[in-house]
Amino acid sequence: MSIRLKVALPFVLLTVVVFVIGVFVVTRLVTGTLTERLTNQLLESGRVVSDSFVRQEGLHVNEALRIVYTTGFAEAVLNEDRETLLRLVEPALGGGTIENIILISPQGTEVLHLIRNGTDIQRVELDTGAGQSPIVIPFLRSQNPQDPPRRALGGNLVNDELYYYTSLPISVDGEFDGVIIVGTSIRGLLPIFKQGALADIILYGSNGQALATTLGSADEETLATLDIPEDQYTEIISNKEQVTGANIEVAGRSYTIGYAPLQIGNDRLGVFSVALPSDFVVQFGADNRVTYAIVFTILMLIVIAIGFFVSRLIIVPLYSLVSTSQAIAGGDLNRRTGLRTGDEIGTLASTFDDMTSKLQERTIELEKTNETLKKIDKTKNNFIQISAHELRTPLTLIMGYSQMLEQDLKENPEMQKLAQGILEGSERMADVVDSMLDVSRIDNNALILRKTSITLAPIIRKVQRNFQSAFDERQIKFEVEGVEKLPAIAADPDMLHKVFYHLMMNAIKYTPDGGDVKIEGKFINGNEPPHLEVTVSDTGIGIDPNMKDLIFQKFHQTGEVLLHSSGKTKFKGGGPGLGLAIARGIVLAHGGTIKVESPGHDEVKFPGSKFIVSLPAPPKEPKEKEQDV
Repeated sequence: MSIRLKVALPFVLLTVVVFVIGVFVVTRLVTGTLTERLTNQLLESGRVVSDSFVRQEGLHVNEALRIVYTTGFAEAVLNEDRETLLRLVEPALGGGTIENIILISPQGTEVLHLIRNGTDIQRVELDTGAGQSPIVIPFLRSQNPQDPPRRALGGNLVNDELYYYTSLPISVDGEFDGVIIVGTSIRGLLPIFKQGALADIILYGSNGQALATTLGSADEETLATLDIPEDQYTEIISNKEQVTGANIEVAGRSYTIGYAPLQIGNDRLGVFSVALPSDFVVQFGADNRVTYAIVFTILMLIVIAIGFFVSRLIIVPLYSLVSTSQAIAGGDLNRRTGLRTGDEIGTLASTFDDMTSKLQERTIELEKTNETLKKIDKTKNNFIQISAHELRTPLTLIMGYSQMLEQDLKENPEMQKLAQGILEGSERMADVVDSMLDVSRIDNNALILRKTSITLAPIIRKVQRNFQSAFDERQIKFEVEGVEKLPAIAADPDMLHKVFYHLMMNAIKYTPDGGDVKIEGKFINGNEPPHLEVTVSDTGIGIDPNMKDLIFQKFHQTGEVLLHSSGKTKFKGGGPGLGLAIARGIVLAHGGTIKVESPGHDEVKFPGSKFIVSLPAPPKEPKEKEQDV
């Protein structure tokens, strides 16, 4: 018998049986008590209302951030520029769910207060005391732009309307620029929440007084009948679960109420309740419930028995197949399933065994090839290391004799110029030899870091001095921004000098005469671990997106090597192709990262490139607040 019949036939029969029993159960035996069904509905409605407030909180935050990041907004709040704020905020208040916006400056001044009623926007000229509210004072005290939002239910003194408020700090450039409060009227929210919860909603104040409801006409007389004792309010707001069971009568109709604390984030804003009519469900007899339990139990036993029988036919060989595949995945290529069942699982097992045999053969071949490649790579690395060491001694002699010749030939300018040429060539060869040794150390994990507490500014200045003559000769404009403000980090200064030496040489080499090279530094301490980010950017020929990973490989060259200039700082000058490989190895050894960004390669439009170096840094300690005198 095929596996299709083994699986399908029993479950076809089972489906028919379940269908017949299900029809009988649904039409005759569905039971439940009034209390159980009503309680479940109350719990579900309460969850819907709580989720609705959370979604409204998200809308508040999104709308507030949209306003905060309007160009010029944060500066206007900081400067208490009310006219500018009116021009920026009034259009944003015209749509969406926000009906009340209050802006507080860092000094606690109520800079702007707007209320929307339909399409009309009211400008509040008096100070309503919003700057002293509990959802504003913590921000003004901490002056921390990273503080989370705060929420509250409260009335507006201008129109006596009850609002759901959310406040959050205003920050664009990482500095505290004030507080924005956005609010939506409870009168507008509750009917919307009622549609989702399919139940009436009541909100209570801190003393148990009913503030708003969707029951009846929601007038003062109705609200007075819904008040709860203050001690009951305290018990509910401190409870983690919803409390149900209270019964009330409104407009001649009986309701059952479930109470719960209104919590958004870490803030408990008050207490809310959901109310359902007591005749929401119809109670059947308890005897039907017992009958249903017996039928359901028998049905479950039948399902369990059939399921166990079917699983034995299918799962046992599958377990064998899975066990074999796991062993093979763990490296045991000698393992075989040995299944011969005559059905699709048997065919699968046989095919799997054949595939494993072929995989074993290919693996053996790949291991042999890999060993050969490792030997070749080791030989290559040894050659690089030996060659570099062997070249260092004669280069040292050439450089020494060249320096002596240069000193002795001061009276013969022509011969002195030749000696200088020999010295410059030998120095460049020494740079290549040093680069080869650095690459060899990186490849062999033999790079030694002598870390100390340093700042990057002196290193950048030293690198700039190395290339100042090239900047002057090529008329390249060089700028440094933000590096002086970077905090100290634990790093090897000589190694980081090599990183920025190679990056700056690379930027000069591929930037045409009259171009720009810029180094920018900034400290990042947000959601990510604290780190320094230093960007070396240029206005050069750019990098093909397909080459962004290859350029960090040793000996990689951009463009046609034979067309390169011979000078290391000349436009498209030559080199061994080791600089970026060394820079990446040193940055990784410091626990950092390096990446490149470029629109593409174009030797006509010169789109430029950015090399971004990230280095781990200790977090900045918060500045001590000045004490009021």
